[in-house]
Amino acid sequence: MVAFVMGLVALGLAVAVVLVVARRRPVGAPVTWGEAMAAATYAFFVMFLAYGIVPHQWLAWADNELNWRADKILYGPCDLLAKLPFTLTYQVIRDVIAAGIYVVFLGGQMYLWSMWQARGKTKPAELPVSSYGRPLVKKA
Repeated sequence: MVAFVMGLVALGLAVAVVLVVARRRPVGAPVTWGEAMAAATYAFFVMFLAYGIVPHQWLAWADNELNWRADKILYGPCDLLAKLPFTLTYQVIRDVIAAGIYVVFLGGQMYLWSMWQARGKTKPAELPVSSYGRPLVKKA
């Protein structure tokens, strides 16, 4: 459990660094070769944490300490799940959670990339509209 939590903490800190750099780096600033290599290495490190370390530590914790194996059957409250036409084991639950970790991190990665690409962009000023939805500005 400690390794899984520490992996999540390390990933959170790594993402926080990305957010800080995204706020400070000016849009359109030239990138040197060294900065590009450092950024690529850092991006690889963050993705290695998100897609390699954290899911592995979850699977190791579920297998070793929680004993979520294929021979441990999930019956649910009042044996409610025992009436299903299929057997639901704790290993299935473990794998569904691991797949959920991947989906959440993929969504977070897409959000971070879109946030990085949209930094510095401002929304255009909205023009006043009439009750019919047409702009109230004369054309020059």
